Amino acid sequence: MVTPAILAFPSGYEESRARFRQLLERVRQRWPSARLGQHRLAGDGDLTIDWLQAEPLAGRDQVLVMTIGEHGIEAYVGAALLLRLVYDYLPRLDPRRTGLLLVHAINPWGMKHRRRVNADNIDLNRTFIWNPSPGTPAAALHDPAFNPAYGQHRGLFEPAGQFGSYALANLGYALKLAGNLVQIGHKRLGAARSLGQYAFPRGLHYGGTDRPEETTVLMELYRQCFETYAQVAHLDMHTGWGPRYQMSVVASTLEPRSSPEMCRQYGYPQIVKANTDEFYPLRGDMIDYVYALWRDAFAHRRLFSATFEFGTLGDSLYNRYRSQRAMVFENRLHWYGAQDPAVRARVERDFKDLFFPEEPDWCAKALADFRQATEGILRAEGVLTM
Repeated sequence: MVTPAILAFPSGYEESRARFRQLLERVRQRWPSARLGQHRLAGDGDLTIDWLQAEPLAGRDQVLVMTIGEHGIEAYVGAALLLRLVYDYLPRLDPRRTGLLLVHAINPWGMKHRRRVNADNIDLNRTFIWNPSPGTPAAALHDPAFNPAYGQHRGLFEPAGQFGSYALANLGYALKLAGNLVQIGHKRLGAARSLGQYAFPRGLHYGGTDRPEETTVLMELYRQCFETYAQVAHLDMHTGWGPRYQMSVVASTLEPRSSPEMCRQYGYPQIVKANTDEFYPLRGDMIDYVYALWRDAFAHRRLFSATFEFGTLGDSLYNRYRSQRAMVFENRLHWYGAQDPAVRARVERDFKDLFFPEEPDWCAKALADFRQATEGILRAEGVLTM
């Protein structure tokens, strides 16, 4: 494997997975016990969640965890950054005391098909629901009555029918959006969409009726980390939200420190909490789950877990409109199709630009932000040794 010069995006899921598996020999140069693990998705042929684990040579002081592709299409940027972590930062870790868990494509179906969701249209980041009572079935937590506001505005989020004219579809969407904004305002409408819902299988941010197998696999890996190591440092890669040229580190609302406090400690200018004021509210967030697991079962351990959210279109009102439109139109295209191949290509291009930009300036800034945040966090957490 050739060392990637900047950000080396894979051409597809299969290439990315093969590239990830090839990292094993490089990791074994310093962690002889390193091994690959995988979970093959039920009924989906050759789709696997792959991970690379490496045990420390001596004490089990800490583990560095990196995850990508919870939202499938976002794994293209995540895979490029995972390579950078291996090439740039693993040589600076102490293999005697630091273990590794690197997870490739939590949502392999979504990565392969360049969709955000899995094969059942489930947004996996609405399925990591903490269960405070172990006896409660997981399905009981996926309450279809949750977030009734989504159903009240479903016509905006789930327009039906095959695409005809893109211009007419855009006009109709804009008019419907304006009417909904007049009714409840920007913040409440945004929360209705993003919070998650468990009632409409063809809708946005659908969390399903039970825990998906992808979620179960990751939950078990996180538990193993807490059971094995005194400290967990976890970085999760996402794209789409925030300023175009400033990656945001998104911390859980369960993280005890404030955002300004973390900015000072980690030397990074853009750290926010996943709440209504600083980010957006959602139920079933993976980082929140890691913190809830730590709080209720492993509080004697040390934890920092956060998402690196690489903004793509930008955070102006117009670009927020473009972001939501791209998701609504891609979902409509998936279910109903388009008469004109040019319309299909336009919708697919807009969706790709929302999660997987390839502009050189964007890539360079994304890499610079990744390095600054990774350096600051891992150094402050005592994971880097040089």
